[in-house]
Amino acid sequence: MAERKVAVVTGASAGVGRATALALADHGFDVALLARGQGGLQAAAQEVEARGGRALVLPTDVADHAAVDRAAAAAQEQLGSLDVWVNNAMTTSFAPLAQTSPEDFQRAIEVTFLGQVWGTMAALARMRPRDRGSIVNVGSALAYIGIPLQAPYCAAKFASRGFFESARAELLHDGSGVRMSMVHLPAVNTPQFSWCHTSLDRHPQPVPPIYQPELCAKFIVRAALDGRRSKIIGSWNKALVAAGSIAPGFGNHYAALGAWESQLTNAPLAPDRADNLRVPADGEHDVGAHGIFDDHAGGFTDPSFLRSLPRTARTFAQALLATARDRRRSRVV
Repeated sequence: MAERKVAVVTGASAGVGRATALALADHGFDVALLARGQGGLQAAAQEVEARGGRALVLPTDVADHAAVDRAAAAAQEQLGSLDVWVNNAMTTSFAPLAQTSPEDFQRAIEVTFLGQVWGTMAALARMRPRDRGSIVNVGSALAYIGIPLQAPYCAAKFASRGFFESARAELLHDGSGVRMSMVHLPAVNTPQFSWCHTSLDRHPQPVPPIYQPELCAKFIVRAALDGRRSKIIGSWNKALVAAGSIAPGFGNHYAALGAWESQLTNAPLAPDRADNLRVPADGEHDVGAHGIFDDHAGGFTDPSFLRSLPRTARTFAQALLATARDRRRSRVV
């Protein structure tokens, strides 16, 4: 029997991290599972083992560099040399900037951005001596276009993209056999919208079109295996990123016009809703990989998204016009 390889996944208790851990197990990996929530981690471990892999539960707050390094050491000691490391953990404060405290902003940055830095450093410390391995950092379309209500998350993903480019350039300069990839996700149906910190009184939702975590996991695993530099998932996201690069400022106008209400459902926020910014929401029970939007998570071809296309097209056109007006004003000045 071929020897199983070893992967580490952060944010592995739920959402995209959970789906990625299972997809790696399906590809013959033993998996070290890093997250804060014991309930989710234990359930994820059982699912990895059901797929024939060994699972190692390592409760870890990725904002803590020393904790991440200890987890990496434990994973290598107990499972073997690390072949793949996936930096996926995130949290955020879902609110207008004026309603976001400095402490909440800092916490979101420490987990979502510095968690990727600490994970990459821990992985490189163990992969460089062997001159092989694959690191996949999970990004977002919001690493290219910032939207309202998500300043901490967008800032973290923009920073993560810059960090990735710099770290990868150093590996290329050194002729290293370690590969780095970045996979930029679309809106995904994960539990984060049911437990992210928020100051608003309506339940948050992903900006349509919405995709399932398993689709994202497929591309993350593919990047880990083939070393592709970068991948943006979702045709709609590719179009928005392209439009933003061709017409700088377009993303701001498009987001200002269309990305506020599209992130909010009509459902009021439950008074006993969980908040995972500092305390794990799945510490005592498992929520799985999916959020509450299964009925609308068909991607670009989902009927609910297709029905919104006429309104979206109008928003797109209005954003282009506003961008053109900005350019004319700048030439006059």
